Amino acid sequence: MSVAETLRIAFGGIAAHKLRSGLTILGMTIGVAAVIILVAVGNGSKHAVQAGIDALGTNVLLVQPQLGPGGPGGRSAGSGFSLTAQDAEALQNGFDAPDVKSASPVVTASSVTLVNGATSYQPSTFVGTTPSYAGARDDQLADGAMFTTADVTKHARVAVIGPTVAQNLFAGQSAIGQSIRVDGTSFQVVGVTKSKGSNGTQDRDDFVMAPITAVQDALTGYGSLSSITVQAVSSERLDAAQAEVQSILTDRHHVTDPATPGFQVLNQGSVLAVSDASTSVFTTLLGAVAAISLLVGGIGVMNIMLVTVTERTREIGIRKAIGARRADVLKQFLTEAVLVSLLGGLVGVAVGVAGSELTIAGVQPSIALYSVFLAFGAAVLAGLFFGTYPAARAAALKPIDALRFE
Repeated sequence: MSVAETLRIAFGGIAAHKLRSGLTILGMTIGVAAVIILVAVGNGSKHAVQAGIDALGTNVLLVQPQLGPGGPGGRSAGSGFSLTAQDAEALQNGFDAPDVKSASPVVTASSVTLVNGATSYQPSTFVGTTPSYAGARDDQLADGAMFTTADVTKHARVAVIGPTVAQNLFAGQSAIGQSIRVDGTSFQVVGVTKSKGSNGTQDRDDFVMAPITAVQDALTGYGSLSSITVQAVSSERLDAAQAEVQSILTDRHHVTDPATPGFQVLNQGSVLAVSDASTSVFTTLLGAVAAISLLVGGIGVMNIMLVTVTERTREIGIRKAIGARRADVLKQFLTEAVLVSLLGGLVGVAVGVAGSELTIAGVQPSIALYSVFLAFGAAVLAGLFFGTYPAARAAALKPIDALRFE
């Protein structure tokens, strides 16, 4: 029997029982779509975490006070520890820290309100820092200029803002040269950065940075730093730079217990590696859960094919009586099982790709191409595997017994 004839009969068998075939195809569709969408959710989560880490900057170490059991107000190394501007200066010593490109002191002003005329806006981040901070974060200017070291020295009240802040305060106007009031203190906008978009959880364009001296004068006071952003000379020297930072700060603060130094150094590369490992496990788990749906769909194919063999027993007997070989019957029913799975797989891919365009649980899914081929291939293989037994059972029927079947 030709391939074309085999396919014609197989399609005819599927069309003869539209509801039953449709439900079986639906089962495979759900399985394939679930694999694609859930793997896409895991992949999207991974990209969001990576974007958040990348937002720290390029080849960056983040030095922060080490918080203790008391939360933000407590430090494990005991009270009195603080990061200072002198610490940041020490980290830029080319002899003691040859792998450090820059060290930017950072103070953060919380709950700041910006006012331009009758318009007010609260940015998510307002920091006081030095010009090297923008380089470490890979912030590039779309308009205007970055404030300078001279501005820091002169305590100049100037600011560089992100596109989100510019849009909310100066919609339709140029922000450069405009004055904004920051909790009652006037700052002049000298630059607007290029858009970096969202990392899935945070708008990276919703920030303001100004000279650290001006921010300390007007907003935060001259207490300890919130953090120090350190940029290594290259990604390959990031671990070496971390060791140098830890050594310098340990010496400067006379740390006696290495377990509680009073500060922590977050390594961008290490955090990224850990997050990659955890999200990969998460994605694999989601894919495994979704694969159960494919297994259930395959069992559904087997169940329907067993029913089909029973219903068409007399047909099998007649075909064998007029010369059909065992291989012809096996091929016929196996083709029908694979076709059901193939149709379910195709529809499942379409549904999975469409579903991956939606935001799920706050995550924007990102389709992993391998999951599409894997899910579709698994669906076809499931039809082949679970269709083998019913097809073999049909092929094994003796013509005389099949013809007597009622």
